Amino acid sequence: MPHVLTPEQILALAPDASSANAAKGLATARKWAALGRSDRAAWGECQGSGKDPYRTQIDLNEPAFRCSCPSRKFPCKHGLGLFLLLAHTPAVFEQTAPPAWVAEWLSRRDQSARQRSPATPGAEPSETERQLKRASAASRSAAAREAKVAAGVAELGQWLRDLVRQGLSETQSRPPSFWAAMAARMVDAQAPGLARMVRELAGAPASGDGWQTRLLERVARIHLLLEAYGRMATLPEPVQADIRTAIGWTQSAAALRDAAEATDEAPGSAGLRDRWLVLGQRVEEEEDHLRTQRTWLWGSGCARPALLLSFAMFNRPLDRSLAPGMAIDAELGFFPSNYPLRAVVQQRHGPPEAFEQLPGFPDLIAATGAYAAALAQMPWTERFPMMLHQVVPARDGERWLVRDRAGHVVPLAASFAYGWRLLALSGGRPLTLFGEWNGLSLLPLSAWNEEGFEIL
Repeated sequence: MPHVLTPEQILALAPDASSANAAKGLATARKWAALGRSDRAAWGECQGSGKDPYRTQIDLNEPAFRCSCPSRKFPCKHGLGLFLLLAHTPAVFEQTAPPAWVAEWLSRRDQSARQRSPATPGAEPSETERQLKRASAASRSAAAREAKVAAGVAELGQWLRDLVRQGLSETQSRPPSFWAAMAARMVDAQAPGLARMVRELAGAPASGDGWQTRLLERVARIHLLLEAYGRMATLPEPVQADIRTAIGWTQSAAALRDAAEATDEAPGSAGLRDRWLVLGQRVEEEEDHLRTQRTWLWGSGCARPALLLSFAMFNRPLDRSLAPGMAIDAELGFFPSNYPLRAVVQQRHGPPEAFEQLPGFPDLIAATGAYAAALAQMPWTERFPMMLHQVVPARDGERWLVRDRAGHVVPLAASFAYGWRLLALSGGRPLTLFGEWNGLSLLPLSAWNEEGFEIL
């Protein structure tokens, strides 16, 4: 049987984000009947809105798709969903000969392939010709996405102008569908970063006192991104990378490693070698069974932070090779950015070890000042790593906060559920706290007291 792609590779075949999301909902056996596979193909029947189920089939050799549904998207959500199901739970597919409707399709494909094949034996396309063909296809795909994003940016810009023109007070009466519709439109435009920002707007009008300021700040941040996208060609390349990342373009860690290996420099010279301290780690489950792990590092020599991301679909394992409280001698490669933060480990030297000396900011004024400097370089920074020395947790009504030696305070995130545990670790005495700062509140991830290190 041909090698089946990974779920991530399958989702990359989707014509747009909405098709990918719909496919994930179909990647379950209860949605399908008569599931089968052979050494070459996989097939199944999915009940749709019509009287007869949709017949979906995949030629695994390419892969190629065919479905009887009326969708004009290719591959459709049924083909992608069937492929995801095969990758995730192949045991639900019966190993058997293809039914007639699958065999006829495969036969027609073989006949077409023979007609397209060169008459001269051995005159197959060269590797260079195949690379040029793939590059041409990738270029067309990139151009199509650029057009979709540009249309989405224009639509969102008009929507924001209407929102401000009508007055922010009107937003408190808007139903959830008002925000969800525009977020869905950004997903269709293949701009998932913009979709996330629009969804964040929805919660601001109900966030309590001062909601107008918070809403206006978020609107302004989106407006700045849209304006920057329109002038992107005139901006430096690192800023262009930040704009594309904020809108929703992704760059894989594998691509960064390949780029480093392709340089003419000595192996590993493209990375930044240091003793990297693992300060904290957090795993969040997003929509459609996607889990994201954020691991925060600090270079003890270069005195700069780094963020490692790991993603996993369904029950696939995340990268657990790094744990908070350990230090590694490693070379990190940083993704292009005007404020480089996200990185990938290119090479490790030796086993991990514990660390005792802690980095961090002496007080909250220095910490928020560093955050402001980061925003000046990358205005769409969503999370900033903040290590605070000599802070004491306290409770203020229903909210937790931390106070530094000068009496300055910052609130802890409302989602932080371990306030009493943090207070017990402190015992009323100052401790060192690491967490993620979003400009409004701190989400603690780890803490150090006189007795040692604790993961929160």
